[in-house]
This record gives sequence, structure tokens and C-alpha cells, in this order.
Amino acid sequence: MIELELTSRGAQRVRFGISPLEEAMGAMQVILGRRRHPAYLPWLTTARARAGELPIDGLRRVLSGRHYITDFLSPPPEAPETTAEWQLARIRRTPPEQVAAELAMVDADLGDLADDPVRARDRLADEMAIVWTELVEGQWPRLRAVLTEDIAYRSRRLAEGGIRLVLADLNPRVRLTGDQVLIDIRSRSRLRLDRRGLLLLPGAFAWPGVGVMAVPPWQPSLLYPARGIARVWSPAREPDRRLAAVLGRTKAALLASLDEPACTAALAARLGLAPGTVSAHLTALRDAGILTSSRNGHEVRYRRSDLGEGLLVGIG
Repeated sequence: MIELELTSRGAQRVRFGISPLEEAMGAMQVILGRRRHPAYLPWLTTARARAGELPIDGLRRVLSGRHYITDFLSPPPEAPETTAEWQLARIRRTPPEQVAAELAMVDADLGDLADDPVRARDRLADEMAIVWTELVEGQWPRLRAVLTEDIAYRSRRLAEGGIRLVLADLNPRVRLTGDQVLIDIRSRSRLRLDRRGLLLLPGAFAWPGVGVMAVPPWQPSLLYPARGIARVWSPAREPDRRLAAVLGRTKAALLASLDEPACTAALAARLGLAPGTVSAHLTALRDAGILTSSRNGHEVRYRRSDLGEGLLVGIG
């Protein structure tokens, strides 16, 4: 059991992030059989075959740990647009003593990997770059769209009911009791959240469990399974032909896809269309009153209006 104590300062600092390298590590754990979900199957066969050809033996050893697999290989994102390149550079700047301490905690046979922390750090950074490039980067637009949509949903719940409402349906292994966030995993530790608060990281490759980053000096973070991952590798839902005859196939597909509010980039990734094309169709639907839009930070998110909902109900 991990216990995160909400201090007066820490309880007020809850933010969300997206970690590209956490997805890379999660992808490898799926390939190694550590994580399983039916949604991964369309991706897994090809990815497992490709991974077998890659020179990533050091990373395989680290990720075979059952209870701890290092934190320095997926540095917590510091901004909403954190890139894999930023994280890889951060890995290479990890102090050797931090690398040595974390590798010593990994419950797996690391061979001679831990003998030289600097060499291990640089080797593992190279291997993380390979995994990102070869296995995850091509899937990133779709993965990121799902993660972004999950954050939009959780952010609304945070605004409506604070951290209690956010955690209520996050994962069965996570609950809020008094001033403590309790995470039901095999590791045991207790940590007081400082002024940095808690970082929540949705993960497309996180199913079925949760993970906690609680090793100093890293930002205390909770990795949880993102909602909607079945959409990543499933084909887009075909729009009703009657609606498509009136609105056009692309507009009808966009309307049908907006079960949750989404931005242009997310919808483009989901439907496999150019963002410019999607933007033009969304604008036309909004101007006709079929969609509404609202700004959330740097993004504009679209949702069905009452008229849009009525159109779908009418053809149902």
C-alpha cells in the first residue's frame, strides 16, 4: 500500500500531464506480458515481432522487475507539451548516484548493468530512444488524443468536486480516505505531498493497474489507465448513411465521434484526416449550430449541441 498524505499545500496542487516515455515503458511491458488488455491486440502482434529485433537487452532486464522498474527512465513532464526528446535529454542528465540508487531497487537480474551507473544511464537512454522511435512514435497521434480526452474529462471533475471526485472513478485500487490517497499495490511507503502536489498521468498502456512515482527527488506522480483506449486501434465508427447523405460523410463521422468533447487534433488522429480538413468541417458544423465550442487553455474543444444530439437521436 502506498499512502500519499495530502498536506494543506499539496492538496491544492493537483495537475495532469502526458508522458511520452511512460507510454514507451508501458508498451514494452505489454510486449513482455506484464500488462494486458484486449485493446492492445491489434498492435501487439506486429510490435512484439519488431521488438524482438531491437537491441534493447538492458531495458528488457530493467522492465522485468515485478515491483519497481526505475523512475529516471520516465522523468515527470513539466509542461503539457513535454516531448520524448525533452525526457530523453533529462534521462541523460540524471546524476549517477540517482541512477545507482534506483537500479539497486529493481527486483530483477540486471547482470552487470548496475556496475557503472553512467554507462547504464546512457545505454538505457539509447534503448528508450529506440523503443520510442520504433514502437510508439508512429502511434503517438492516436495515443495522445486519448490521453488528452481523458485529461479533459478529469479536469471537469476536478472543477466540479475537487480531488475526491477525480479519484472516485480513477481506478478501483485508488481511494481517498480522510487526508490520504491510498494506492493498493504491493510496494509499501508513505509520502507527504509537498508544495508540488500530485501529478496525475493517464496512460494508454497502463491497463490494468496503477503505478506510483514516489522516489525523491521526482515529482510525486500517479499513473492510471486512461479511458477510451479501445478507440486507439479500432476503426472509426461509420456514420449513418442517411446522415452522411445530408451532411456529407466527413461531417457525419465527426458528429458521431463527439461522444466526449474533443479538439481538432484529437479528432484528426481518430479519423485519420488532416487537421486542416477537420478544422474546416468543425467550423461549418459549429456555424450551423450542430456543434458548440469552448476554449480550454490553448485548445478549442468541440461538442454536440442540442441540435447535434437531436440529429443523432432522430436517426437512431
